[in-house]
Amino acid sequence: MTHPPPPGAPRARIPHPQQPPPPYPRIRAGLWRHCLWGGTALWALTAVVTYATQNTTLLPTLILLGSFLFPVTFVLWAYERHGRDLGVDLLLGCFLTGGTLGILGASLMETYLLHPSAWMFVGVGLIEEAVKLGALMLVTRRRTLVRGVRAGVVLGAAVGFGFAALESAGYAFNAAVSTEGFDLRALLETEILRGVLAPFGHGLWTAIAGGVLFAARRPGGRFHITGPVVATYVGVSLLHALWDSTHGIAVWLVARLTSVPFDQELFAQGYLTRPTTEQEHLFTVLSIAGLVFVSLIGIAWVRSLTRRDPSWRNTP
Repeated sequence: MTHPPPPGAPRARIPHPQQPPPPYPRIRAGLWRHCLWGGTALWALTAVVTYATQNTTLLPTLILLGSFLFPVTFVLWAYERHGRDLGVDLLLGCFLTGGTLGILGASLMETYLLHPSAWMFVGVGLIEEAVKLGALMLVTRRRTLVRGVRAGVVLGAAVGFGFAALESAGYAFNAAVSTEGFDLRALLETEILRGVLAPFGHGLWTAIAGGVLFAARRPGGRFHITGPVVATYVGVSLLHALWDSTHGIAVWLVARLTSVPFDQELFAQGYLTRPTTEQEHLFTVLSIAGLVFVSLIGIAWVRSLTRRDPSWRNTP
């Protein structure tokens, strides 16, 4: 005969099956939206306070917020949509370490290898795309299982956006410094322009090259430099060069279309002497059209890569 246990006696508990911990940290859905709008509000507030107080100690805050806002937002979006299985640590490593190594390597090589000429931007494109790919391979060399188009596009974009954020911070600082103190208007204009253009520049070009590079990666983790990898590298470098050349090309076209005598140094210097109002408007239209044209080529290219990759449609 079984008797019930006396009152107060400890009862045995059957443990419930435990769920295994997630293999990677979770980032809540929609974090990139909060980053975008919250970061924009903080940047705008910092700009207002800096303008009201003329306090130069706020310049680093303003520059860093404006330079990193759009790159960080797009990296979070790419992680949330297509890269959760890659891990936060690898994505941050590509963004911070890869971006830093890329901009340091580009600065060294451009200083000692390039000289002012009409073809200088081709050299800039070749150098910067090479160092970004080198930084991407260095950061991911121990992650031998990471391969395929999707991984390459996401991690390549992270390196490119890290590069773009640091480069934008440098341009914003240069725009702010003048002989008469600091130029807040030039700083804000630079950050807004580079922030809007950030998704169509370094991040896009390195995403394309990274996707082809990781598609050719061997199962053991060794990077295999194939013909398509080299062709893609040259192609994105030329897109990069064309992007940087849009200002000079627009000046040259304005000179041709308005019958201005052409100067051989016009393209390299990138300006017209005493332009008219009509020429200024034409230059603006041609410059924007050139950037849109290059952006559309890059977007179409990366979409063609992702459409051919079955794993892109089955991301977490």
